[in-house]
Order: sequence, then structure tokens, then C-alpha cells
Amino acid sequence: MIFNRNQSAPVLFILLGFSDYPDFQILLFLVFLIIYIISVIGNLGMIAIITINPKLQTPMYFFLKHLSFVDFCYSSSVTPKLLENLVATDKTISLPMCFTQFFFFGGCALTDIFILAVMAYDRFVAICNPLLYMVIMSQKRCILLVTAAYAWGIVFSLVYVVSLLLLSFCGTNIIDNFLCEYSGILSASCSDRHDSELILFVVANFNMLSTLMFICSSYVVIFATLMKKNSARVQQKAISTCASHLTAVGIFYGTVLFLYCIPNTKSSWFTIKVGSVFYTVLIPMLNPLIYSLRNNDVKETIRKMIVKK
Repeated sequence: MIFNRNQSAPVLFILLGFSDYPDFQILLFLVFLIIYIISVIGNLGMIAIITINPKLQTPMYFFLKHLSFVDFCYSSSVTPKLLENLVATDKTISLPMCFTQFFFFGGCALTDIFILAVMAYDRFVAICNPLLYMVIMSQKRCILLVTAAYAWGIVFSLVYVVSLLLLSFCGTNIIDNFLCEYSGILSASCSDRHDSELILFVVANFNMLSTLMFICSSYVVIFATLMKKNSARVQQKAISTCASHLTAVGIFYGTVLFLYCIPNTKSSWFTIKVGSVFYTVLIPMLNPLIYSLRNNDVKETIRKMIVKK
């Protein structure tokens, strides 16, 4: 549809990125390159550690492995283009490539939040129904939940893309960001954006708030169950297994809710840009660090691998 309307003149987007700071382009390139390398090594390393260690073949680590895979794809859909724009003079991106980037990073973000919700359910079952844990969290159910997470991400990302396809774009459009994210594409449209803005607000709030409520409800029951246990050792162990997940949830949901789910006309593009850096570049790097530093099983596996070398 959109391509037929615009075939007389090719539609291009200019990703301004951090062009306002020309003196810092090389420094920013090095910083983001280091972050990306750490993110790739951390997430692929987490997948490898979970795969090779028989002790980590449990539902919790199964979900963590898929979270690491999604974070790797998430970072890889954004950071390479960001690095290219920091050193290239031509900062344009075609309309199909812009929509493709948005589809992949949007799908990964949505899959991330569903997997985080599934991980909360896993902790709920493990702590509140420990005797039935392996029965409830069977291999078949774990695969079904992960499949649902990927399907969730793809379907809702397509909803966003279709809502953008209803818009018209004319000639060369400027996006004051380093990636093709929803609000940036909307701002570049030369047609009425009301319906697409409404879709963003409704769908983003539905996805974020429904999964956040599920996570919060799970942890309310978890903490209520722990309060009834007399053993301080059991309580401490249970809380330590939840701490990493709660940290990841707090960082991710806090950033995305601030950017997309709270109407704020006074937000500057600089704020949106910094927030986008945080949830597309930094969070995929932080997640493997959070889970590895606070997880004794993962730390022990890493220690053994280092000792063998």
C-alpha cells in the first residue's frame, strides 16, 4: 500500500542519531562498540554455559537461555546501524529497511516482556508449589510458553508495522533518533497520525501493563508464601533466586513505561534518544551481567571453565 503511493519518488529516512555532537562521534562509537561486544559475549556466553552444564538443565535456565538469545537479537537489530551512522556521512535508510529494523527490534522487545512474565510464573510455581514444580513446568509446557512468547512478539510487532503502513511518507524524512522507532517514524509522516498514535498507546499499555500486573501478582503471592515459612535459610535462598529477575524487570519496564506508556508531550527528543539507548543497547548488555553476578550456579560454571583453561 505505502510503497504504491510513494513509487514516484523513493522514500528515505535520515537517522540524525547523535549528529548534534560531532566532536564526540568517535568516542561514542568506541563506547557503543564496547557495549555491543560485551552484550554479544555475555548473551552468547550465557547460552553456551546453560547448554553445556547438566546442572542448569532446568526450566528457570531454559527461559534464561531464550531471554539471552532474544537480547542478542535485540541488540544486533539496532547497534550495528548505530555504529555505522556514527562514522558514516550518509545517514539515510530506505523505507523498507527502516520498517524491517523496527519490526525486528519491536518483536524482540515484546518477546522480552513475555519471557520476563513467564519467568515470574516459573518462580511462582517453584516457590509456591515446590513438590509439583517439575510436573507443572514440564518440558512440553516450557516449550509451549517460549513458543507463545515468540508468537506474541511477532504478532504485536506486525500490528505496529501495519498501523505504520496506513500512513503516507513523502520524499526524504528526518528521524531525530539513531533507530527507526515508532514515535520517530510517526513524526516523519506527512499524513494524519491520530489512529496510529492511538494504536501505539492502546497496544503498548495493554502489553506492558498486563504483563507487569501478572508479574506483580506472582510476586505478591511469592512473598506471602515466604512470610509463612519459618526457615530464614529457605527465605533467603528463594529471595536470592528472585532478585536477578526483579532487577531485570524493574530496569526494563521502568524505561519502556516512561518512554511509551505515559503520555508526555513535554518530553524532548533528547530524552527519548537517551531512553532508547538504555532499553535497546544497555539492557541487552546488563541482563547477562545481572543474572551471572547474582546466580551461584552460573558463577560456579564460569569459575570451573576458567580453571580448566
